[in-house]
Amino acid sequence: MRALARRLLRDEAGQDLVEYALLTAFISFSALAAVSLILTAIGATYQSNADGMNGLWNSPSPAGGS
Repeated sequence: MRALARRLLRDEAGQDLVEYALLTAFISFSALAAVSLILTAIGATYQSNADGMNGLWNSPSPAGGS
């Protein structure tokens, strides 16, 4: 059993694959977080523009006086 454990600890075959998988996962999660932040910023910008446009609207005065 000890020989198996030693052999597994010394064997580096497949190490590159694991490193690439971890790197890919890290980049994917980072990109997901960045996209989420960008979408939030775009939504806030559009909402700000919509609020500004609504502030420009003057309701027409009612027809027929008083």
